[in-house]
Amino acid sequence: MKVIVIGGGAAGLIAAGTAAKTAESVVLIEKNDILGRKLLITGKGRCNITNSAEIEDIINMYPRNPKFLYSALYTFTNDDIINLIEMNGVKTKVERGGRVFPISDKASDVVNALKKYALKSNVKLIHDTVKSLIITDEKVQGIKTSNGEIYADRVIVCTGGKSYPKTGSTGDGYKFAKQAKHSVIAPKASLIPVITEEKWVKNVMGLSLRNIRITAYNSKNKKVYSDFGEMLFTHFGISGPVVLSMSAYLKNIGKEQYRIEIDLKSGLSDEQLNARLLRDFEKYSKKHLINGLDDLLPKALIPVVIKMADIVEHKPINEITKEERLSLVHVLKHLTLTAVDVRPVEEAIVTAGGVKVSEINPSTMESKLVKGLYFAGEVIDVDGYTGGYNLQAAFSTGYLAGMSASEEGDAY
Repeated sequence: MKVIVIGGGAAGLIAAGTAAKTAESVVLIEKNDILGRKLLITGKGRCNITNSAEIEDIINMYPRNPKFLYSALYTFTNDDIINLIEMNGVKTKVERGGRVFPISDKASDVVNALKKYALKSNVKLIHDTVKSLIITDEKVQGIKTSNGEIYADRVIVCTGGKSYPKTGSTGDGYKFAKQAKHSVIAPKASLIPVITEEKWVKNVMGLSLRNIRITAYNSKNKKVYSDFGEMLFTHFGISGPVVLSMSAYLKNIGKEQYRIEIDLKSGLSDEQLNARLLRDFEKYSKKHLINGLDDLLPKALIPVVIKMADIVEHKPINEITKEERLSLVHVLKHLTLTAVDVRPVEEAIVTAGGVKVSEINPSTMESKLVKGLYFAGEVIDVDGYTGGYNLQAAFSTGYLAGMSASEEGDAY
């Protein structure tokens, strides 16, 4: 059995290493000069490998087509990828929200572990660009590259989506899928920074907030998302882990606006925050308001909050009325922004859309249309929220595809 794996990312490295266990030979073809290029930038360069949650809970973390992943996630679990990484020299740790990282906090260590797993003696790594599949009588025969043709019994497409094209995710897999007569759900951004209507965000660009609660409401004032975590202000709006997760719930953004409320003091009730303000006001009673909130807020955010509370910046604190103080409490608990759009798909952490799952056998990851053709990873129309779920889907589908493609006997 000869197997070709197209793409040397998360899914491709696992697929190649797994196929190599039983296949006669495996060709791993990657157009970048290095393997795992996108992996190197995930998790801010730390690589959020997976999540420590139970598999049933993990399945619920995929907003599109979660049932399709059932076999893959149970065949190769989060425990399995952790064990694989650790057996190849990288110890892991669990952080808030069950996120699993390498103890070293270096994504490069994870990539090296996956390379160690993938590049067995019967795996040939070729750096080349695949131009098309070779398909005869609805059966895959191999691939055409920039430098010629390579023949094999099975081909696994692990080319990623369209996010971060500089890492090689340029949508090649969609082209191969369409060549095989597969339907491709139009790719769009998922887990993406959000653009706001308000321009004051530029004034606090680069400011990172921790331990905030963010809540999104649609145009009908229905709550669509609420979570606790970290966020970041940018020149165009907001980003950061909790914002990226939120973006997956803003279904019609671009056509519909969303009200975003940020609770800057999520650990305090309104009453507790009011009491805290009274103490601070007593402490800084002789100062102007603009200079009396340093204990409560980052300096860059103070003028923004004061303006939203409709109070004069240089009003002496000992002249602040009860109504003004309560207005300040309200703003601190409900800092409001208007989300009007998201950034381009190329800036997304993950692409939503891809090869239609009803045309792929979920038990093997094999095409139902072309024998010997398999798909794994982000090229499939499955995407998850932040927290290690997208990489787990890539690892699990890559493993199942590699295992299935290397088995003797007729393809599906």
